[in-house]
Amino acid sequence: MSVKIKDVAKRAGVSTTTVSRVLNGEKYVREELKDRVNQAIEDLGYAPSHIARSLVRNKTNLLGVIVPDLTSSFYSTILSSIEQTAASNHYNLLVCNISEDIDKEFKYLNIFKEMRVEGIIIMHEKINEDIRNFIEKLKIPVIFSSVKPMDQSFVSVIVDDYAAAYDATTYLIGLGHKQIAFIGGDMRDMTSGQNRYSGYRNALADHGIRFVHELVRFGDYKVNSGYALMGEFLRYKTKPTAVFAVSDDMAIGAVNCIIDHGLKVPEDISVIGFDGSQMTELVRPRITSMEQPIQRMGEVTVETLLQFIAGEKRTAEDIILGHRLAVRDSCRPL
Repeated sequence: MSVKIKDVAKRAGVSTTTVSRVLNGEKYVREELKDRVNQAIEDLGYAPSHIARSLVRNKTNLLGVIVPDLTSSFYSTILSSIEQTAASNHYNLLVCNISEDIDKEFKYLNIFKEMRVEGIIIMHEKINEDIRNFIEKLKIPVIFSSVKPMDQSFVSVIVDDYAAAYDATTYLIGLGHKQIAFIGGDMRDMTSGQNRYSGYRNALADHGIRFVHELVRFGDYKVNSGYALMGEFLRYKTKPTAVFAVSDDMAIGAVNCIIDHGLKVPEDISVIGFDGSQMTELVRPRITSMEQPIQRMGEVTVETLLQFIAGEKRTAEDIILGHRLAVRDSCRPL
């Protein structure tokens, strides 16, 4: 049978209240009593129930995190930052990978409710009316990280995706490129889909470069998607001289496709990605990328959510972090 708190109290010769105070790290317990309780815990091999202690304290120190796709290098990197920041503040994570499945999201939100998480981080923006209403009924602080849902009542930690895409396209134009292909994301996404596409188009227009429909394709942010769409561009008689992919994973796929077709990057085609994931440094050639401050984004997400949990007033103002161009080896002047 499992050891209970009353067994520890009996072994130490103290009340169960004293044992609880020692376990919770409360002050004003004599050192002699602490030593007896801790010795009894060691002798009996007592492991306090996290759930039971949470119910007593009405505090679980748990954060729920909903991730759309853990296979993405971007999401795995930002999740690492979120975990480190949460741990440094004595919080643990319940991470749920929904794989773009809304039904899974409802399931996990119910688990968050049952586990009494103190706050929720969501890293996708496709929330429908049912999910929004469910979240509001939970009465748990929620923050969005790296994305901005259409519902303005939620706070998001993001970069200016439009400006970042505009700057990435402008960089290629500055290198002399005019035939710039675009590998976009899901246009149901306002941030990584619509805003990055608009930044690309407006950069072309502002620099007097004709927009070509055949040089635009939309993928799913993954390596295979970038590879397949790059293959379509290479079948054109007039090939692009540069490619802007709105995720580093798709940029890597595009580079692989170019090389597999007997061409070189950047000698034949320049490629620029978006996100600033660790993979840009690991592949060859190293990929130029419009970087989001992924590490800082995770830190700010957790820090802001903990402020909400502590009772600070929530506003609908987003926290917008700066982006920067990381120039590596995959782009060259035309």
